[in-house]
Amino acid sequence: MEQLAFTAPMNQEQARQVSEVVGRERLRLRNWIRRQLADPAEVEDILQDVLVELVLAYRALKPIEDVSAWLFRVARNRITDLFRKKKPVALADHAVSAPDGDVRAPEDLLPALDAGPEAAYTRGLLMDALEDSLEAMPAEQREVFLAHEVDGLSFREIAARTGIGINTLIARKHYAVLRLRENLQAIYDEIQHE
Repeated sequence: MEQLAFTAPMNQEQARQVSEVVGRERLRLRNWIRRQLADPAEVEDILQDVLVELVLAYRALKPIEDVSAWLFRVARNRITDLFRKKKPVALADHAVSAPDGDVRAPEDLLPALDAGPEAAYTRGLLMDALEDSLEAMPAEQREVFLAHEVDGLSFREIAARTGIGINTLIARKHYAVLRLRENLQAIYDEIQHE
């Protein structure tokens, strides 16, 4: 009997109610999802999933008291599911393209400590760029990046210490890594052209 509720077509009143809700909430919901996710395709996928869930809820005659809050809760849950599917990426896992076309790990780009004064200078430039990039990023991204990469804490340990959800921590680290990668690529390119 429950299966029939999901497959039964919506009546005119249900269709009107869904259209009204979608018209009223779609833009605000999309903007909120866009602030949570960087990939526009993921934003649209999540938005469509939420709207499909709304239609299914109306078809199943599930009562929804505060539709706006319900939509955002469903969107948050879909985003959480998306982040759970993604594997966290360590900075060392990010490859950096060299001018010669090779792809290298970031630590391979640092000059050896015993390679002489020029190498020490270059290493210093890279370390300064790393520090500047870390200082320039939002504090919440920097803190989770340092706790995970430098202190070696798991996301679960960071969550227990801070009270911040694991998925939020994963997202913050993801954005920190992207920012660092972009900034360090620029300094690497500059050094190679000297």
